[in-house]
Amino acid sequence: MKVAIYQCQSMPGEVAENLERLSRAADEAAAAGADLLLTPEMYLSGYNIGAESARAHAEPRDSASAKAVAELARGNAIAILYGYPELAVGGEVFNSVQLFGPDGTSLAGYRKTHLFGELDRSMFSPSDVGSPVVRLGDWNVGLLICYDVEFPENCRRLALAGADLVLVPTANMVPYDIIGRTIVPARAYENQFFLAYANYCGSEGPIQYCGESIVAAPDGQAVVRAGRTAELIIGEIDKDMVQVAREGNNYLTERRPELYD
Repeated sequence: MKVAIYQCQSMPGEVAENLERLSRAADEAAAAGADLLLTPEMYLSGYNIGAESARAHAEPRDSASAKAVAELARGNAIAILYGYPELAVGGEVFNSVQLFGPDGTSLAGYRKTHLFGELDRSMFSPSDVGSPVVRLGDWNVGLLICYDVEFPENCRRLALAGADLVLVPTANMVPYDIIGRTIVPARAYENQFFLAYANYCGSEGPIQYCGESIVAAPDGQAVVRAGRTAELIIGEIDKDMVQVAREGNNYLTERRPELYD
């Protein structure tokens, strides 16, 4: 499978323009043979937008914007994972992602469970529902969002549920460069799966984003890594590497969960 990450600057509140940018990225990724395209966290609306704007731009999972993304996936025969503020039936606003398959079918949605700082907490409700593991082609795929990946329990739970690949849209900022450079490769290594981490670059208000999006392999190495500026990166992942890693590294089978309470 070829995984593409669209590392870009945030465009707060510009939903129509963000959909247009996604269309161009999907065209480019599909032309390069990519099977899957990831955007950063809260891509559709921008991340650092404040509670009032987050609510104003919040959409249900089956919104017109979602249908537009589904059509981009179907038209390019490429799976797409995008971030957006989700309006729940009960009126809560969640920091969410949705994964569409290459036929435009919605495969999964996920709401962020671990909110980062006052910025996240002022805009969103935390979800109490963990990530599903869904099938995308031959791959078992789990979803997390930004700060979620910094809790090792999240990745371990997905590994135990059979995930071969975990997708993580993020809005990681300076001075937390260590997450993309060290933590993400470590999560891939200790759980023997691939991990794709899609970040912003540039700035949004006072926030300076790190960039350095990465697809990390089960051996902890970078399949592909972006720099600090906007770019579309594509890395090819091989499921056989997951099996080789799990045969040579026994973290999952030699755990002693009775000791971990």
